[in-house]
Amino acid sequence: MSRLTIPESIADAPEASKPLLEAVQAKLGMEPNLFRLVSINPAALKGYLALSNALTEGVLSVQLQEAIALAIAEANRCTYCLSAHSVIAAKQANVTENEIKSNRNGLSGDAKTQVALQFAVAVAELKGRVNDQLLTAVKQAGYSDAEIIEIILHVALNTWTNSVNNAADTDVDFPLVIPF
Repeated sequence: MSRLTIPESIADAPEASKPLLEAVQAKLGMEPNLFRLVSINPAALKGYLALSNALTEGVLSVQLQEAIALAIAEANRCTYCLSAHSVIAAKQANVTENEIKSNRNGLSGDAKTQVALQFAVAVAELKGRVNDQLLTAVKQAGYSDAEIIEIILHVALNTWTNSVNNAADTDVDFPLVIPF
């Protein structure tokens, strides 16, 4: 059971969060527990949705975005995010089960993706203080400075959702995936 109160439905959420949750419902066909949890602070929900939506206009592929989400969720041992992003990666990004497992370990069958994941995990673990070697490696793999900024932003967003879910012990409403 979650350690923080999750509104049972959109009707139970704060008034300012209701239209935001209705938009999530329309887009996803459900309001996952994470969104309802964050809705208890309308400003936090608005900011989370704004950043998430802005990143959909970025240059990284949805497959790489999901690979980063999986690698960071595993690094942060976030059961909720591992469960959610395993479903999203498979259903929305057409990522295979083997690739999902690899991504969770910061690996990929694609060499360029693997370099990005190793960089992303290092950013998370080192709080952004990556060495020149890591930064050079991601650039040599073909990532532009703009793409590197976007990778870092995905790390930050996923670290935030991992932290929220780990602190709250959010009830998982996706098929359960346990950290390795």
